[in-house]
Amino acid sequence: MGYTLCVLGCGTMGIAVISGVITSLQSRLNTLEIPKWESHTPGTCTPTADSPDPSLPSIFTATVTRKESAQKLQHTFGLLGGLGSSVQVVVGENLAAVQQADVIILSCKPHQAHVILSQIGMQEALAGKLLISILAGVTIAQLTGWVPPTTRVVRAMPNTPCRIREGMTVVSNLPISEEAELDRSIILNIFSSIGRCRFLEEKNFDACTALSGSGPAFACIFLEAMADGGVMMGLPRAEALELAAQTLQGAARMVLQAGAHPAQIKDSVTTPGGCTIAGLLAMEDGKVRSTIARAIQVATERASELGQPAKK
Repeated sequence: MGYTLCVLGCGTMGIAVISGVITSLQSRLNTLEIPKWESHTPGTCTPTADSPDPSLPSIFTATVTRKESAQKLQHTFGLLGGLGSSVQVVVGENLAAVQQADVIILSCKPHQAHVILSQIGMQEALAGKLLISILAGVTIAQLTGWVPPTTRVVRAMPNTPCRIREGMTVVSNLPISEEAELDRSIILNIFSSIGRCRFLEEKNFDACTALSGSGPAFACIFLEAMADGGVMMGLPRAEALELAAQTLQGAARMVLQAGAHPAQIKDSVTTPGGCTIAGLLAMEDGKVRSTIARAIQVATERASELGQPAKK
């Protein structure tokens, strides 16, 4: 009853997407599952294998360029059991995979997109289908110039925590079409299975790439620095890292789950003349706030350059 989902250039993020969707599909309605701490996009739900919903995939294909990669993917998907073992991993057969698919996720390197989409026969294979690009810096205008007019093109920007189904994915607004409602359901079912999903205008994508795409790296710098501070003051490394990680996770959950503003949480912890305000002032002296904000700015500017022709 479902559609065929193809991931072109199935690397780390492609593996995360397929694994997340399959894991969700294999969760039965009557199976007791530990509830997630935060809700997904309003109106979405975790897909279930018993649903005849046409917005759910039933066949999965992943393309790679090397046999070694194919073997690794088959092993990875096989560990999921059930549908995982049915994932078709093909080497260098992009055209054939697209011909058999209904929905295509473009997950190759940004500079490879034009070559793949310009392959002989690809235009016909993509006609009338939904193409979801997760390539940083490659715009919808570029993509639509490489595919037939009937191909429905959207951009999606998932991040690394999608690997553990705690990701953040931003999706561009859908083009107007008769299939828009179904396409929206397909997209939400894919990306809400690996975290949270939001729709935004494409003009915001470079900032989203910097904030949620690069954000895990920035957060880990802060996390590591907190743990280093704990070690400096005598805590064992493992315990310092655990305390720091759980503290950041708890604070994030208070924002997402309880809707608390970060400043509100900060003020609730800060008492007059206490250790928290002393530490906050030290951070302000080090310009931590502006440095982090500037990092997002610089990363956004760099994101806008990805996927663009190299300057001669």
